[in-house]
Amino acid sequence: MPRVETDATRASLPAESDDYNGPMSVSLAVRSPQRSVVPRRGVARAPIRNGFTLIEIMVVIVILGVLAALVVPSVLSRTDDARNVAAKSDLAAIRQALKLYRLDNQRYPTTEQGLEALVSKPIDPPVPPNWKPGGYLEKLPRDPWGHPYHYLNPGLKSDVDVVTYGADGQPGGTGADADIGSWDL
Repeated sequence: MPRVETDATRASLPAESDDYNGPMSVSLAVRSPQRSVVPRRGVARAPIRNGFTLIEIMVVIVILGVLAALVVPSVLSRTDDARNVAAKSDLAAIRQALKLYRLDNQRYPTTEQGLEALVSKPIDPPVPPNWKPGGYLEKLPRDPWGHPYHYLNPGLKSDVDVVTYGADGQPGGTGADADIGSWDL
């Protein structure tokens, strides 16, 4: 019966071979035992990190704060610029409607009739003789800050003035609170 050799038995076998040439010496490599992968006591291992440290989180928060401090003011000023452009666009449309009203009726609406005369026919004197059916504006717009536009006839800066008082809704002011009038167009 043939002999079965393993690494353990091979090391203990004689280093001879029984072939037809006679005995032969063979050197067999003996395996060294493998080291265990289980850590020994007293050997320090680095802990496995599954999250972020407090320092890392604080650095991220500081970076986000700096970015917000740089971006937010420019975004907010863009909002004010957009509202100013929208107000000027509304004022131009109202000014055009007033010119059409004047062409049809030979005069602008009075201050008492106000801008409402562009939407519905005034009943207060002077009643316009050729008021256009359907009006001159579909509806009376409000300024971008939600306030009504103010109308004055005769105007202080032109024949009629249409003005919005800005974000604060009060005459005067600077920045977002500044007045925007039909004379600015």
